[in-house]
Amino acid sequence: MDFKTAYYAFFIVLFISCTTENRPKEVVLYETYCASCHMAPDIQDLPKDIWENSVLPAMAARMGIITSENHPYLKLSFPEQMAIIKTGIFPNKPIIEAADWELLKSYILKMAPDSISSDTVPTKSSPLSQFMSTPILLDSAVGSLYTFLKIDTATNSILTGTRKGELSSFDLNTKENKLVGYFNRAITDARIVGDSTYVTSMGLLVPSEIPSGKIVLKSKNATASLMDSLHRPVHTLYIDLDNNGTEEILVSEFGDLKGKLTLLEKDSYGFYEEKPLLDIPGSLRVVPKDMDKDGKVDLVVLAAQGDEAVYILYQKENLDFTVDKVIRFSPVYGSSWFELVDYNGDGYEDIITVNGDNADESYVSKPYHGMRIHLNDGQNSFKETYFHPLNGATRVIAKDFDQDGDMDMALLATFPDYKNHPEYNFVYLENVDSKNFSFKQEHLANTKMARWFLMDSADIDGDGDQDIVLSALTYSFTPVPKELEEAWSESYTDLLILENKLH
Repeated sequence: MDFKTAYYAFFIVLFISCTTENRPKEVVLYETYCASCHMAPDIQDLPKDIWENSVLPAMAARMGIITSENHPYLKLSFPEQMAIIKTGIFPNKPIIEAADWELLKSYILKMAPDSISSDTVPTKSSPLSQFMSTPILLDSAVGSLYTFLKIDTATNSILTGTRKGELSSFDLNTKENKLVGYFNRAITDARIVGDSTYVTSMGLLVPSEIPSGKIVLKSKNATASLMDSLHRPVHTLYIDLDNNGTEEILVSEFGDLKGKLTLLEKDSYGFYEEKPLLDIPGSLRVVPKDMDKDGKVDLVVLAAQGDEAVYILYQKENLDFTVDKVIRFSPVYGSSWFELVDYNGDGYEDIITVNGDNADESYVSKPYHGMRIHLNDGQNSFKETYFHPLNGATRVIAKDFDQDGDMDMALLATFPDYKNHPEYNFVYLENVDSKNFSFKQEHLANTKMARWFLMDSADIDGDGDQDIVLSALTYSFTPVPKELEEAWSESYTDLLILENKLH
């Protein structure tokens, strides 16, 4: 056991011995161990079988309780095992006494419900009327594996990237789809500037500790690697943060057990140097904004793995930042995306989040999945003011789609309740009463066209209102009805353009 692990174990034991005088030991054990690196989840938020078969074994491994039946390296390749060992996530000796672990485990299983159900009133929803849908076929193959989608307003095209590394551009004028290039592995970001194409490849799409992601620059017939050995990068931002005329690159390395937010700064020789800004797994999205109004661009960041939270990184001098954790979620929520907008028009940026990632240790329909509006008090302190339930919510776009002066929402759910409400894969929330948070929900009626995975929004037809584009991913993360899975695998639809009918 290394010094850090030994010190941690000593501190835990000391803390428990000092706090069990007036409370049951099992309660203190839960609050201590389960809140040591993230917010302690409510035991009632997961059913007993998931605690017993998924979450508790994962907890045990992180506490150094490793057996032949519960081994985190089982069936993994040697390179993967070595990469995991280097993280130090799994102690080689237990950091909890065996009796305490049994007490903690028994307490959780005793408190956990047999099942969880929603107490909320089912959302009223009607077929989509604000938008006219037009399916787009990008190729002649059935099924779709799009991992990247972006509307390029400069060229009036839609950029798409696939799991196989194919980057294409669909011209909205000519309706032609052209291959831009092949980049080996799943694409998560791309941009085209003149003759230059910047592409971020995730590397391994499945959870892994092997850092095989990269950012490459393709210019005409030459290709150069700007940065490699990135740990499953999922979001890339190009921005001149310090106004010196040179762009920096911000990479959200989602990772797996480990991850980070990385700043890539170009040196005098034109090479990029890495500067870690947040050493946390699950880094997912960065939005630049001067949050403290000091003239410098700050960074609002979502982390969605383990300690799920929204951070504000306030820029100081020399690209240094101070970090403030402003919103925190339970680790079972599955934080997936956020928007930074002034929802109530008071001059301060509010945060709209969606929670619904449901493909890991705890697959079950969850009543706490959905969209949340967090209002800013003017001091960058945020309060959850509204919750809209939506199983498996993974994307949100907040814009005034009907141009009546308030924020409407486009929501995409990768993990909806496909058994009871498959039509809630995409829903549109028309803001009816902004002050009282009253929304009218509409949905896509055709559920067999595709499983929608990504979306973007812009005025793609030039008529003055905002349209939406969805992309498909024919990949079953979780169980879905057989008829839907078969329909998706036989569908030729790759994109769906939702044309706003306002103008």
